[in-house]
Amino acid sequence: MCSEEGGMGRLSSAFWKVLGGSRRRAFSRSRAVVATAAKLEGEYRELTESDLAERLAALSRRHRPVDGDDGAGSTATFDRDELVRFLALAREVSRRRLDMPAFDVQLLAAARMFAGDVVEMLTGEGKTLAGAIGATAFALRGRQVHVISVNDYLARRDAEWMAPLYEAFGLSVAWISSTSTPEEREAAYAADVTYAAVSEFGFDVLRDRLGTDPIVPAPQVALVDEADSVLVDEARVPLVLAGSTAGAAPDSIITDLVRALKPDLHYRTDEDDRNVFLTEKGAAAVEDALGGVDLYSEEHVGTTLSQVNVALHARVLLRRDVHYLVRDGRVQLINESRGRVAELQRWPDGLQAAVEAKEGLAVSDTGEVLDTMTVQALISRYPTVCGMTGTARAADEQLRTFYDLGVSIIPPNRPCVRVDEPSRVYATIADKEAAIVDYIARTHETGQPVLIGTMDVAESEHLAKLLERAGVDCVVLNAKNDAAEAAIIAEAGALGAVTVSTQMAGRGTDIRLGGSDQADHEKVKDLGGLCVVGTNRHVSRRLDEQLRGRAGRQGDPGRSIFFSSLEDDLVVRHAPDARLPTTTEEDGQVTGLAAERLLDHAQRVADAALLEIHSNTFRYSRLSERHRAILDERRELLLGTDTALRELERRCPDRYRELSAEIDEEVLVSVARRITLFHLDRCWVEHLAFLSDLRESIHLHALGKQNPLDEYHRAAIPAFRDLLGEVDERAARTFEEATITAEGIDLDDAGLVRPTATWTYLVQDNPFGSELDRAFRGIRRMLDGRRGRADDED
Repeated sequence: MCSEEGGMGRLSSAFWKVLGGSRRRAFSRSRAVVATAAKLEGEYRELTESDLAERLAALSRRHRPVDGDDGAGSTATFDRDELVRFLALAREVSRRRLDMPAFDVQLLAAARMFAGDVVEMLTGEGKTLAGAIGATAFALRGRQVHVISVNDYLARRDAEWMAPLYEAFGLSVAWISSTSTPEEREAAYAADVTYAAVSEFGFDVLRDRLGTDPIVPAPQVALVDEADSVLVDEARVPLVLAGSTAGAAPDSIITDLVRALKPDLHYRTDEDDRNVFLTEKGAAAVEDALGGVDLYSEEHVGTTLSQVNVALHARVLLRRDVHYLVRDGRVQLINESRGRVAELQRWPDGLQAAVEAKEGLAVSDTGEVLDTMTVQALISRYPTVCGMTGTARAADEQLRTFYDLGVSIIPPNRPCVRVDEPSRVYATIADKEAAIVDYIARTHETGQPVLIGTMDVAESEHLAKLLERAGVDCVVLNAKNDAAEAAIIAEAGALGAVTVSTQMAGRGTDIRLGGSDQADHEKVKDLGGLCVVGTNRHVSRRLDEQLRGRAGRQGDPGRSIFFSSLEDDLVVRHAPDARLPTTTEEDGQVTGLAAERLLDHAQRVADAALLEIHSNTFRYSRLSERHRAILDERRELLLGTDTALRELERRCPDRYRELSAEIDEEVLVSVARRITLFHLDRCWVEHLAFLSDLRESIHLHALGKQNPLDEYHRAAIPAFRDLLGEVDERAARTFEEATITAEGIDLDDAGLVRPTATWTYLVQDNPFGSELDRAFRGIRRMLDGRRGRADDED
């Protein structure tokens, strides 16, 4: 047995060595292609406009699909010589049309993306142009390309910025934002290259699943910008489409009584402030206030207790200017991974209404989940995936494990000379803040520009006030003024500038030394370039590196430093039991290597927790994605054929004969299709609700030493089989009972009412903690409740 395991281990090791060697050889071939293309630069620079246009047209004609071919199966490709000529042409076109000749490293990155890799390029190395050249290569092969971005702003900016490059090659480009109309979306998807945020692509797919006229074309190529952010960070949060339903607002009595509860006495939070629960005295206080009810009785546990828990969660755990903003009379959620307002998104399960009630705002409609998919499922639809980011190496394992993507490290065009100072750790947050303000004030006196990265809106505004008291003028960039991002970032490198920002700062935007006044460029360089200050270590080292990467672009000087404290969330949440260093200086700075090791340990624990969430999302969603694929095939069959009517004819022969004698066959086909599709969608909604409830309790099986995932599958699979039969039965019943005329059917009159509005839910996989945590808390509460009642009876 041991020898077999050893053999397997050696085989696995040998496999990865062979794979690594293969990738190194492929990378070397790409470098050789780029080096050959570089030799053509002089020749192509001498081309007249007409000669250049002729070569571009010839390349386009050679590789665009013939009439009737959608490109998905096109076999046209670049051989080595053609790839050399394409890269040389791309360099010359970018020089003439964009006034930015592509560097060799940008062409190398484009070549590796064209080969299907995720490339790592340092900040300021020109990922936008490299991605556009890579997208052009795919499009010239007749492949539609979706450039997947992290936000609407970058999607529109990059599409408009790179448009002259695409147009020179005879390609069309468009972009989609959260405010795009259905008509604008349909037109954008018809372009050769379409830019949009990952959420927009995902939600359009979800909306298509509910409609009869899909607008998203068959997926072909996904080129992912900020690939680690999209494929790793965003992948932990499912994309959820919700619809409005009639429902009562949260009881104002419950909202008021929860507001009166006192911490520690009536409720407690866990160590990392992710969960809140009533104490025995808190439960008793709530029960008395509601007239002596039993919260844990069958009558109240699913209604009253649920409302109390949601109201308590909204009051205690969701903080204004951290998790949400209140703007224009509305609660607007902040997407934590982007630092921006999450437009048209809400919290599920009554949480949105509870926060609105907490803030004294009008309570919005309740809703139900209509459909859901993970980012991983969205990306897996594409036969070809590639991407680019500044921090791919740290995400290499997840990119390979979850997406089967390789990583190519692209060397910088100029060596990075940024100085990364050692982190400074302090005993308390107060000591840390005093040190940060002092450091910034002293740096500001020299005129060196400073960019400060904070964790959230509240911290950014708090630090801005501290700097103001210290006599340092600063500009704040956060979710409250994200519309001004480009203008603020453009000046972040100006002489004497101090910019306080959340982690949204500069994602995809270069910070130029000297700002808009390029006469100051050399002055700022002489001062050491941009100084980046991190006020906390992030949960992932990748995020630290992304912030550091704001400085030292394209060989410019720069420096970075991170400040931390032993009271920071990273330590409190992810290393609560660690032995804290005690050796400090007079200013509270913790000396020695122990503090740095503690932060590294907490960061590793946090990274592992995030990986577990990603893995958990993946494991539990795979089955529902397979079931969704079965329904999608069924939907396409219903939309494209008369299957719905033929099946109803078989199930309801008398009704069919009655209707067909008076109503045209085409009308009946449409009626049967609409009826069946409604019930298909409705049953899927109910199935998703069942799966959600199932996951709420499935980890109780762990108490009986059963595998929760296996038990989940045992319950979910037969439920899906029942769903298919239920659709047929409901459709037949409606066909028998509904009023059907020569004009068709009024679904509303037949009681088949679809949501009047849809929106998206911003959810965490475990918004109230893990299922196991909730299971134990529920058991503890029931035992506490029974114990308390037993004491009263005694």
